[in-house]
This record gives sequence, structure tokens and C-alpha cells, in this order.
Amino acid sequence: MDFNLFLQSCLNGLSIGSVYAIFALGYTLVFSILGVINFAHGAIFTLGAYFTYTLSGGVFGFNGLLANGKLPFQLPFFLALILGSILAGLASILLERLAFKPLRVREADPLLTLVSSLGAAVVIVNVIQYLVGAEIYTFPDNIYGNIPAAINFGTATQPIMIRTVQVIIFGVCAVIVALLTYLVNGTKIGKALQAVAEDETTASLLGINPEKFITLTFFVSGILAGLAGTLVGSSVSIAGPYFGISFGLKGLGVIVLGGLGSIPGAVIGGLLLGLAEAFVPPDFSGYREAIAFAILFIMLLVRPEGLLGRKRIQKV
Repeated sequence: MDFNLFLQSCLNGLSIGSVYAIFALGYTLVFSILGVINFAHGAIFTLGAYFTYTLSGGVFGFNGLLANGKLPFQLPFFLALILGSILAGLASILLERLAFKPLRVREADPLLTLVSSLGAAVVIVNVIQYLVGAEIYTFPDNIYGNIPAAINFGTATQPIMIRTVQVIIFGVCAVIVALLTYLVNGTKIGKALQAVAEDETTASLLGINPEKFITLTFFVSGILAGLAGTLVGSSVSIAGPYFGISFGLKGLGVIVLGGLGSIPGAVIGGLLLGLAEAFVPPDFSGYREAIAFAILFIMLLVRPEGLLGRKRIQKV
């Protein structure tokens, strides 16, 4: 393979892998606290993209209850991104209250919680489709300002062109990972979250309110999902209400690869999956979606706990 093509594939892989990493971090946070997979995370991802599109002045299509509708105001994209992510976080809190907490209070089987989150995802996606239809929505080309469409990481004679939005996405991912790592490892809130994840009962005896931190976990998880949804939507498009489903499935592959409940593992897993997809030959691009599931299957066979995961101890 030509070195320039190799380098370009690496940069493309890191860009899409960083989105997978942000998305998978939300999965990881919830799993580390509750020990269950939130299958509605992909629906929150979709909601975040739609929230930002709406707040930034987007107009809906010809189908749905809100056909041809738009808000009477338009926010700058970066402000819309922040508010849209916060709204996704609030939607995630509502999801926790309706789909997770009732079962947790009754100490229901974790499998029921998983099914409940899957049902909530179906409801959210169908509500979105009922309101705004199934059209594809795109953000304007200049949402990030007057910046060049691509950046040359090579030379004038051997250019390595990478879309500017991909560079922005990678930079945002790096900032998010740094902030989240500091939150978890360098603050009292993070220590409390770790205590609740380790043993909820013991944390309660130490004066920590587990419910408060479970709510915070879902809020942060929702913000990450909404942020990832908007970044993907700004890079390609919002491909209908179901466009978060494929990312949800890939997110499962990422957290299994990196290790369930491991924040560094989610980041490494996301980047590795992005790189794996980037190096799929063009002739086999139709099979790119199968990469995540192939990796998931192989990892479950070879190392079920993932690259950085720990074997879970069954408490009796």
C-alpha cells in the first residue's frame, strides 16, 4: 500500500473511531454503574442530532406532524450543539426514570432492564418518525465557520487531504476524553461514582446517595450520545430516525473489544474499530458494517473481558 494512502486511511480511521469512542463512553458509564447495557443509547444519539438540527434553524420535511416546521429563532451552531447535547442528557434522565428505575427498585432481573431499554428505544425512534418523518436532513456546509473544506497533511506534490470536519471531530473527542477522565479520576464526584459502581450498598453506608449519582451517570451518558449524534450528522447527514441504531450496535462491539466498564478501553476500542473499517478495501466496502460484529465475535471467543476489562466477580 502506498504510504500516503496508508496515512490517509489512518487519519480517516481515527476520525470515525473517535465518534465510536464518544458514543461507547456513554454505554460504558451506564454499564459500570448498573451492570446492564442501555439499548436506548442509540435513540438518544439520534435525538441529540435532531435537537441540534432544530435549534440551529433546520427546517423539517414534508412528512410528519411537524412538516415544514421550524423554530422562530436560530442559534449559532456551537450553542445549538451544547443545548442539543444537554437536552439529550435530560431525555436520558427521563429514560432512566421510566425504563430503568422502576425495575431497579423492584430488584428485577437485569435481562428485564435490557428488554425495557430496547422497548424504550423503539418508542423514541417511532415518536421521532411520527413528528418529523423519515427524511434525510443535512446541516449547512458552513456550520463550523469559514474554514477550508479539507486540510492537507502531506506536501504540495503528495497531498494527504482530510476533511476539516473530521479533524474537528477528532479534536472534540480528545477534549471529551480528557474531561471525562479528569471527572472520574480527579474529582470527588468521580470517586463517588466509582464507589457506587463498586458496591451500591456500601456507598450508601458511607453517606453517598446512589440514586443521585445514577441520575448524573445517565445525564452525562446522554450528553455524550447527543454530542456524538450531532458530530456524525454534521459530517455526513441525519439519515432518518433509525440512523443511531447502527451506531448502537457498533458501540456494543467497541465496549466488548475495549472491556466492559473500562473508560480507556472504550476509547481504545473505538479507535481500533475505526481504523479497522478505514482499511477495508474499496472493493469490499459493502462488508464494512460487518467488521464490528466480527471483532465482537472473535473477542468473545478469545478474551471475553476485553482488552482492558476485568473479570467480573459474582457476589453471593
